[in-house]
Amino acid sequence: MDKIEVLRQKKQKVIEGAGSSQKKRLFYDKGMLPPRERIDKLLDENSFVELDMFATHHYWDFGMDKKEIPAEGVITGYGMINGRKVCVYAQDFSVLGGTYGEMHGKKICAIMDMAAENGVPVIGICHSGGLRLHETLGPMEMFGQLFKRNSIYSGVIPQISIILGVVAGGQAYSPGLTDFILMTKGSAIYIAGPAFVNAQTGREISDEELGGAVMHAQISGFVDILRDTEEKIFQEARRLMEFLPLNCHESAPYGPKDDDPQRCEDILDHVVPEESQKPFDMHEVISPIFDHQEFFEMKADFAKNMITGFARLSGHVVAVVANQPNYLGGVIDIKGAEKGARFVRFCDAFNIPIITFQDSPAYLIGKEMEQGGMIYRGAKLLHAYAEATVPKITVIVRKAYAGAYIAMGSQYIGADLVYAWPGAEISSVAPKTAASILFKREIAKAKDEKEVEALHQYYYEKYINPYRAASLRHINDIIEPKQTRPLLIKSLELLRGKTQIRPERKHGNIPL
Repeated sequence: MDKIEVLRQKKQKVIEGAGSSQKKRLFYDKGMLPPRERIDKLLDENSFVELDMFATHHYWDFGMDKKEIPAEGVITGYGMINGRKVCVYAQDFSVLGGTYGEMHGKKICAIMDMAAENGVPVIGICHSGGLRLHETLGPMEMFGQLFKRNSIYSGVIPQISIILGVVAGGQAYSPGLTDFILMTKGSAIYIAGPAFVNAQTGREISDEELGGAVMHAQISGFVDILRDTEEKIFQEARRLMEFLPLNCHESAPYGPKDDDPQRCEDILDHVVPEESQKPFDMHEVISPIFDHQEFFEMKADFAKNMITGFARLSGHVVAVVANQPNYLGGVIDIKGAEKGARFVRFCDAFNIPIITFQDSPAYLIGKEMEQGGMIYRGAKLLHAYAEATVPKITVIVRKAYAGAYIAMGSQYIGADLVYAWPGAEISSVAPKTAASILFKREIAKAKDEKEVEALHQYYYEKYINPYRAASLRHINDIIEPKQTRPLLIKSLELLRGKTQIRPERKHGNIPL
């Protein structure tokens, strides 16, 4: 047999992996795909180039001398998504449970190094039982090496984790260090699985309750995109890549400029209720403004009072951060502040301008918030906006009160341009609260409720309307809502060459 044929047979054996019966039982019968098929779904057709196919373990104890682990349980390489370069790895659960061994870890770390050195994103398709116990301390070292790379490459290249099936143990920390996490319903990720929890605590708990995708999407906030099937997850991963630059030195890819930049939406003049306390859906403001009314939302099921996601203006990618008055009245709680802050920091790291839509009465107050660490956790949003040097434009849609006004992209912490709609209410505290303090004596002497209401109305009309804020240059202009899209496009054109110098430092220290 000639050498070429030997090579072909050896490669084919690795590609076949654990065999068709194992794949059927572990993947197809559960509505999942084997790792190589997952890579094919993610990448452009015929673009994948595999690396380190023949890497193998070198352990002999605990029966390892008799174990062949095709591709060392993880497939690594590079390819294209929509014609743009990306590095990728996919763990193979059919081979020793996709466990993280020493050589397994070396393959992942090598592909991450390649991604960073060549300035391309890295996407990990994670499906692993965690540490490979047979290899004792070797995998522990490589876990440390992996976490180190996740950390030092943060803000250098986009890092995306796709969780399919179960990811357990130390392997779970790596996705937690990446920028975006996508999961299918029915998948789970946790530091210790139900069996470990039961052994240590005696408590029975299900996969879903402990670390299920729905739980992480709604409660922990770990998941950015949740979908029903792997097919949909790979579609969303490809879509996400359309909004991301390859690295921190580049801009996000341009889209088609086939949506009229001068388009005005009359519906925006009527979408916000006149009563400032009446809720409405901020999505009805966001969608009409952006190209083709497309908005790609992140963490849609978590901290719904804060909206985050990507869109385009005249082909250029922008980030959108907005209060959601339809949920908790748009107040900023701990989860909302952290959600917004993390998104702002990612976009600042990767040169994506930030458009903020504000309608919030305040940071949420009370015992639960204070005990939960609102002072320092809520401050993350302030820190993120103040730290960001990308173009920042804010539109005050309605309420802009108290600390929420400052935190949501005000001029005070560095917004380049702030516009307000005519119905905007800008105040250091809620108007009635301010009036009740400033007119305390007059209210005490008031004959009836009408006189009290008149005092409130006086304060409201004189001090809350946007014209006072504009006269003091706290905002740059008051605009007709329907003109928001063309004005934002013109504003971004002005700010596209923005440069901002910060004091020299090693790095800042974001609030805990």
